Amino acid sequence: MDDFTPEELEQARILFARPATFVMGCAKIEQLPDPDLPEVAFAGRSNVGKSSLINGLVGMHKLARASNEPGRTREVNFFDLDGRMRLVDLPGYGWAKASKSTVKKFQDLGRDYLRGRVTLKRVYLLIDARHGLKKVDDEALDALDLAAVSYQIVLTKADKLKKGEAEKVQAATLKAIAKRPAAYPAVIVTSAEKGDGLPELRAEIMRTTGVEL
Repeated sequence: MDDFTPEELEQARILFARPATFVMGCAKIEQLPDPDLPEVAFAGRSNVGKSSLINGLVGMHKLARASNEPGRTREVNFFDLDGRMRLVDLPGYGWAKASKSTVKKFQDLGRDYLRGRVTLKRVYLLIDARHGLKKVDDEALDALDLAAVSYQIVLTKADKLKKGEAEKVQAATLKAIAKRPAAYPAVIVTSAEKGDGLPELRAEIMRTTGVEL
């Protein structure tokens, strides 16, 4: 993981404590807001904990809507952080409760966003720490490499693991992405429930977007 100074961690804490609001959900590429702010996007399998992580980052329980129904996020959802950056929730993948045409429609939307968004600074690909990278994640990794978008893996739900297991998954994940061209060579271990790793992720986002207080 990248090293951050206490000052960086505190600056990021202050930034993410500022007002965060839901802007819009886009079902078509034409509906995207103007690319006038730096953006970071969150991607991952359905039920990997994207909503919980986004809510944890901004310290709000209901900004991003979590659901027990896999695949609820079928739009590209935009959240504004204090008018300084946008957090973007991409449609989930790896679930089978919708028709193939429906799945393809919103996955294509996600790909279109990745390819054409000039203000997109990085994608954070969320992986359940209990399972690590799976075959279903390969398609997402391939799409990110193809789009030539910088992405970084964030392990979620680390609190569900026994002591020391998260570090093993982290090391295995780093090894698995070592030769992928667009992968950022650091893996952040998080727990939205416990708050672990969130200060570092906030600082990583702040550094990546270049946003200053």
